[in-house]
Amino acid sequence: MPEYFQYHKAEPKDVEYLLHLLHRVHTVDAKLKEEFEKHLLKLRIKKDQVLFNENEVCEYIYLIVKGALMGCTTHNKQKITTYISVENDFVSSISGLHGSGYSQEYVVAVEDTELLAVHNNELNRLFEYHFNLNYIFRVILEKYYRDAQQRAYIIRVGNAKERYLYFAKTNPGYLDRLPLNLVASLLNVKASTLLSIKKSFLGLADRHKELEEWGKKIEIHIHKNQSFRHKDIRLQSLAKEVGLSSHKLSIVLNSYFNNSFIDYINQYRINWIKERIRHPDIIQNFTLEALAYSAGFSSRSAFYNAFKKRVGMSPIEYSKNLNK
Repeated sequence: MPEYFQYHKAEPKDVEYLLHLLHRVHTVDAKLKEEFEKHLLKLRIKKDQVLFNENEVCEYIYLIVKGALMGCTTHNKQKITTYISVENDFVSSISGLHGSGYSQEYVVAVEDTELLAVHNNELNRLFEYHFNLNYIFRVILEKYYRDAQQRAYIIRVGNAKERYLYFAKTNPGYLDRLPLNLVASLLNVKASTLLSIKKSFLGLADRHKELEEWGKKIEIHIHKNQSFRHKDIRLQSLAKEVGLSSHKLSIVLNSYFNNSFIDYINQYRINWIKERIRHPDIIQNFTLEALAYSAGFSSRSAFYNAFKKRVGMSPIEYSKNLNK
């Protein structure tokens, strides 16, 4: 049995906190606000404390202000996590909602948790006289059932990786915050499997971060030194300039920029040429071929082929379109 909890009358800031959440769904009138000011309670429970047990009537509906709760049930003497709720989630008995019957699940604190509570007797009375409260809770329940349906679907048909991605997407940050064994129980996968998947994705994130850092370093170097204008630039020479091995530079260009070395260099050359074509005084004094050679192209054909591949038209057509 859960220990006796000491409920306290909620402070004005607590009422405002609740009203702010409810206002997102529907306007709360002055009379309903007064009711919450009279009947809203506050409760703090410690990690691992049971909020209510199986086969008990849950007398309140709760709003989590800070912390996390998990709903659990037992089957063949095995604990099964049915949901995990955190800040701004409403929590009560699912099977015995609004005190209508005995709860088939128990709820326990995953962290030290701060709650706001309304007794079901008061809430049921408010439902009779305040349409807006009925509407608000209908929307809240609709969201809960949509989330529950999606969770049930992914657990039934998704593999372990898909379940991990689902939880990471719908609960950003919680994989680092919540105990791994609880998340594993919720997703119906082994904790060791979930840990392995998590490590693999962390490795991918670290790799992407490293690629991004090197990508920015390469771009800064090319912009500053205009390396693309060197006709004899090669993968090996650029790698040496930026302090990477040729193999690592090739990986950054292919994986981060999604380009081969020559296409990556040519895009800088073409952008440099396009910028100069836009200036009438430059294009009047220099031919397109002269600009191409100055940009680093070694031949007219290489310039025309690269320009058309990237821009979708020849340099002459591009120049004429600008003049129009």
